[in-house]
Parts: sequence; C-alpha cells; structure tokens
Amino acid sequence: MAKDVIIACDFSSAEQTLAFLDRFQGRKPFVKIGMELYYAAGPDIVREIKKRGHQIFLDLKLHDIPNTVRKAMAVLSHLDVDMCNVHAAGTIEMMKAGLEGLTREDGTRPLLIAVTQLTSTSEQRMHDDLLIGASMEETIAHYAENTRDAGLDGVVCSPLESPVIKSRCGENFITVTPGVRFADAAADDQVRITTPARARELGSDYIVVGRPITAAADPVAAYERCIKEFLG
Repeated sequence: MAKDVIIACDFSSAEQTLAFLDRFQGRKPFVKIGMELYYAAGPDIVREIKKRGHQIFLDLKLHDIPNTVRKAMAVLSHLDVDMCNVHAAGTIEMMKAGLEGLTREDGTRPLLIAVTQLTSTSEQRMHDDLLIGASMEETIAHYAENTRDAGLDGVVCSPLESPVIKSRCGENFITVTPGVRFADAAADDQVRITTPARARELGSDYIVVGRPITAAADPVAAYERCIKEFLG
C-alpha cells in the first residue's frame, strides 16, 4: 500500500495556495483542500490544483441525512479528487449513501474515508461534551468497524489509534492521520499528536501535516524533512 505525506493547504484564498505550491518547483506533493479553502475559492481551486498534477484529499467531512450526503457526493465525484471523507458519526446508513453517491457510472470513485474523532478532541471532552461514555480507543475502533462495514476504505484518526484500527479492521484498511508534529514543534490546538517517525512505526498510511510545513520559514525543507522521517 502506498504511503505518503499530505500537506494541509489551509489557506484563505486561491492566490495564497497557488503561490505556496509554486515554491515546490517540480515536486507535486499530495495536498489536502479543507473547508476554509474550498469555501473561499470553490470547486475551481480543486480543478486548478488537479490540473497542475497534484493528488488531492478533499476534506469536507460530510455529515447530514443519508439522502443529502448521497447527492452531495454525486456532485463531488465529478471533481476528480483522489480522496474525500464523511463523519463516521453519521451512521452506517449515511456512509453507505455517501459511497453510493460517490461511485460513478463506470464504477470508479475516489477513496472514501470517515472521520472518527477529531485530533483536537480529548477523551475528557468526548465524555463531557459529547456524552460518549466509552474510552477514546474503544469509540474510535467501533467507528472504524462501522466504516469498514459500510464499505469505505479507511478512517481519519490520530496516529495513536492506528494500531488498534489495523488489528480490528485489517492491514489494508487505510488510516489517514493528522495530529502530526515534529519533535521540536508546538502542538498548536491538537491534543492527540505524535511525530512523523512515530506515525510510521504505529502504521499510519498517510499523515496530514499543516502548520509545521505551511508556517515554516522554509516550507519545502520542512516537507522534505517530513518525507524523510515518515517514509525513511
């Protein structure tokens, strides 16, 4: 299974994003387009980045009634992204509807993964705010099993949960892991974090890295460091 570093392009405009990607001069990193950029620049930024030769993770975290998610995914299926996602908390039925909508008439589709719990959520907050009584590990493992049963390809989780998910859902079940920081970097607003090298040891298939690369004095050097630490 291919492993890669995905850069979270959490910029507020197309101009900022393209200027950032221009710095890579021949490299075509896998990029994540999240809510901020998509809501600011719309589907045209997806088409432009794809035209430039990048793989794209469209991170919109759909979570609605099954019919709405099905129809929304049918629209997104035409953008030719490589990966997109829903919230696992939307239920198995909703995830199945998303998969149905995303699958094109010829049977092709991007990878579809589901968010388990955000890496900014602590176990205490999950208990107090969401009234989920199970442990963080058990909750995420259960959501991952639901995701597998719905027919999706994998989940978004912390690297720390990757081992239990692999053991429950199989080695080919993809784990896409944000919450990755260099050992000498600030945690920012993330709670369940680890380093690129540790994420590799824990079995992450893709790591999503934002500010440690995008806010670095030399983003290209930071990206190369991340590649080296994660891919070896």
